[in-house]
Amino acid sequence: MPKSASAATTARESSTSKLAKFFPHSTPVRIPVRLTRVGNGSPLTESTVIEFGTAREVLFTSTLPLEFADKLHLRNSDGSLDTEACVVALQYNGGHTAVAARFTQEVANWIVKP
Repeated sequence: MPKSASAATTARESSTSKLAKFFPHSTPVRIPVRLTRVGNGSPLTESTVIEFGTAREVLFTSTLPLEFADKLHLRNSDGSLDTEACVVALQYNGGHTAVAARFTQEVANWIVKP
């Protein structure tokens, strides 16, 4: 069973890595966050990991039914990242989706600077 879990992780990272190629200034990061889709009916939530970031975007995988322009809320465990973003790119791959979301406002304490 560890073999299949490893393959799923590799596929998930691979799809996010592929999407990151469209964001040339992206930097690899590993930031666990709570992701909530807001504004489209009842909110949907999951835990995920931001895998790449730019000064204005974050890239991660999701199993939520997300669409272009969906509004998201991202929060890490200590609350130092607590912001909203809007989906700007999606790459579907089986049961998960690689997502790029752009911050809706400047994030003062974001670790990736221009």
